[in-house]
Amino acid sequence: MASDDDDVNERLIEVYWQRLRELIVVDRVLDHLEFIEYDQKEQIRQKARTDGDIAATNLLISAVIKKPHTLGWFTAFVDALKHSGCYAAAEYMQVNPPRPEVEAENDTCVKLIQLLSPSLVEMQTKEVCLHCFSKGLLTQEDSDVIETITTNEGPWSGARKLLRCIVRGPPGWFSTFLDILRKTGHKDLYELTGGKFCLSEPLLCITYPEAAAGGPEKADIVLRDYQKDVARPALEGENIIICLPTGSGKTRVAVYITKKHLDRRRAEGCSGKVVVLVNKVPLVEQHYSAEFLPFLKPSYKVERVSGDCQLKISFTEIVKNNDVIICTAQILENFLERSNNGEDEGVKLSDLTLIVIDECHHTQKGEVYNHIMMRYLMQKHKNRRLKKEQKKPVPLPQILGLTASPGVGAATIMKKAEDHILRICANLDASKIMTRSLGEHKREPRKVVQTVEDRKEDPFGDVIKNIMNAIHTHAELSPTSDLGSQNYEQWVVQKERIAATEENQKVRVCAEHLRQYSEGLNLSNTIRMRDAFSFLNKYYDEEIKKKATPDDEQDIQITDTERFLFNLFKEKKEELQKLADNPQYENDSLTKLRSKVLHEFSSREAARGIIFTKTRRSAIALSQWIQENPKFADIGVKASHMIGGGDQSVVKPMTAAEQRDVLTKFRDGDVNLLIATTVAEEGLDIAACNFVIRYGLVTNEIAMIQAQGRGRAEDSSYTLVEVKNSGVAEKECVNEYRINMMNKAIDKIRALDQIFEFQIQAIMEEKVRMIKKKQKHMQYEKCEVKFSCRSCSRHVCTGEDIQIIENMHRVNVTPDQLFIQRENTTLQERLLDYETNYFIACKDCGQRWGSMMLYKGIDCPCLHVKNFVVTFNGKKISKCTKWSELAIKFPAFDYAEHASRLADNSDDEDTD
Repeated sequence: MASDDDDVNERLIEVYWQRLRELIVVDRVLDHLEFIEYDQKEQIRQKARTDGDIAATNLLISAVIKKPHTLGWFTAFVDALKHSGCYAAAEYMQVNPPRPEVEAENDTCVKLIQLLSPSLVEMQTKEVCLHCFSKGLLTQEDSDVIETITTNEGPWSGARKLLRCIVRGPPGWFSTFLDILRKTGHKDLYELTGGKFCLSEPLLCITYPEAAAGGPEKADIVLRDYQKDVARPALEGENIIICLPTGSGKTRVAVYITKKHLDRRRAEGCSGKVVVLVNKVPLVEQHYSAEFLPFLKPSYKVERVSGDCQLKISFTEIVKNNDVIICTAQILENFLERSNNGEDEGVKLSDLTLIVIDECHHTQKGEVYNHIMMRYLMQKHKNRRLKKEQKKPVPLPQILGLTASPGVGAATIMKKAEDHILRICANLDASKIMTRSLGEHKREPRKVVQTVEDRKEDPFGDVIKNIMNAIHTHAELSPTSDLGSQNYEQWVVQKERIAATEENQKVRVCAEHLRQYSEGLNLSNTIRMRDAFSFLNKYYDEEIKKKATPDDEQDIQITDTERFLFNLFKEKKEELQKLADNPQYENDSLTKLRSKVLHEFSSREAARGIIFTKTRRSAIALSQWIQENPKFADIGVKASHMIGGGDQSVVKPMTAAEQRDVLTKFRDGDVNLLIATTVAEEGLDIAACNFVIRYGLVTNEIAMIQAQGRGRAEDSSYTLVEVKNSGVAEKECVNEYRINMMNKAIDKIRALDQIFEFQIQAIMEEKVRMIKKKQKHMQYEKCEVKFSCRSCSRHVCTGEDIQIIENMHRVNVTPDQLFIQRENTTLQERLLDYETNYFIACKDCGQRWGSMMLYKGIDCPCLHVKNFVVTFNGKKISKCTKWSELAIKFPAFDYAEHASRLADNSDDEDTD
């Protein structure tokens, strides 16, 4: 039965068939291929004698890929290429081809040799042959054949054979051959072939001096054949989606299309304006520095803008003054909205001529890409009406979407998968989805699934479960699923929400503590028990600290339930710590991970890998575990972690600058093992890895393709390590099925003539959404909303007491100070006009409410809505974790009024 690897290898040979025809010496390769029958070998050899190697190679390759395959056929084929001296052909089969620009320059040199062959045959064949052999341009067999032909048929015939052989040489063969001509006294031939132009060794991408904008300017963009194929419709002005595997050069294709677009506009006497949209801040700098700027300057002005950018200039002005702007999608959406509302000049879609949307599979409901494209589709719909009325339509930009995988959404059958992909295409107004099957351009990494065994004994976990059961009894709760499972965590979260809205503080606080113990159980199954204990110990330390004011002047109330929970942990703390330090009870997942990492680094010359894990906490803990273990250091492991930049987690996020620093160290080799959350799965330009490990983490088929695509080096491996309660092995099988379904769906709907109906549906859905949003804003009057402390139910403020700073931060403007402040050095942020150095917490119970912002010299209590129970019109809202879920338009912060009030108070104090 054929394996998936066989299919991949067959496609690889088919992709490089043309190259193999030029590089294979049929007779020699056949000598080393034992799985081809003798009669068939003779037939291929006869073809070589009568029609030459190129024609015979077709027969040879057909014989190699013919089914059924023998075991190890592909490895035998690669070995035969190596042993026969066809090293360049072997490199292609090992997915290590030269870069496109090197390949193109090599083709030019081959053509030059062919063109000048009538003059080059006049060389001193035997002398040149001897030097070519000594420099490795010819094999021993090549040299012997050339010498025989020269003796029997004359030097010109020998020279022709020599020229046919050297073009199959290793990289740099042309420069080496020129040097040989020079050294052997063939000055005229040396200059004839271009020697006086000093073609340098090796034949790599030509670079030019540093340009004023900084960084080397690169030569013309050279694409591979498959890249040219997928780019073609876009070069003709069509809206398309390019779907290529991670690492296959989607961004390079986008740069090429951008340049051709701008060139064409300039030739037509029109200006071009290209916006490249990304969904992550680090991608802005990456696309700017590594791709668009080097290839487009000095012909075009390129600039980048993100929330992390230090440019002190309006985005509108940046768009006006540059040809290519790379930015996060939210920035463009904000300025499109400004223009729509007439707040200021803003930016219009008609100002742009091409929009490139990176990771375009995110163009779905609720995503910022979708908001931008809904504006586009609505205008396109209006343009149809304008044309009917014989009025001038509003110009719209060309759209180019890039993705490694559109996914299949929630589809379980082919029809639903097709609809999902059609809907993305409709949202992007794409007339075609241009793709190549996974594995055509390069081999997929070897895949291994590491299953784990349950601990024979788990006394650490047993103690935690006993504590949890004691809490269940105290709160009269009856769990419906296994402790520590995902279903259990969902159950606990639901119990906490219901209890908070019902002001049942006993159940609410018990549910909150149960959630922490559930997390502790998961951590003990994922990382070290000592890390799990440290997490729980820190949680209880912080909870106890909440019950005292900073100056110790006033004790905060402690309920009987809280006292019970604190004592419960205190009683078991010593036992847990002792068990956590006993390596005998460590989880098998960590053992498997240790073995895998040690194997990768000890079996490779230069190992470089990524471990993907589920949570920020586990990424940090795994990094520390590796750094603290001398066995890893002994074999050269240099580990670091990379986590997300959002603040939705209690774990301190990474800034964009910290992320860039880690990635730079990883690219430069200062770090060779990256432990990352899903932030590194998509889009980020991570240097070629030769192993990828997903540690107890499987999300969807898109993330699976992205993660596999990180293993780009030769002979790379992709390993899935099971973690208890994660179910990753089963999920991975489901994802493989979904990927197969996705590829079939893409093939089936390659020509998109059905998207108009989906577009009309999307426009109607957007209009309904906008109407509902307006109605919601009209319903939710701020005076009808009340906020009470989630922990003790104390009334805090109403919507009338809240104002908003920079359309983002909701602050309580009442003079009543119902909170205390606690310093938190990890919270320190300095962003333009404000900084935050303190938590604010309830005076009565110590529940955190938010943070204290210092905004232009004024202290502003900034509230986090997740810490409150929200009541609207007398009815409590059970779930409100983000301000965006509360559809109320709060007034802007009145800085002048508050500054004036503070100044008046200061004057009164001075008078006193």
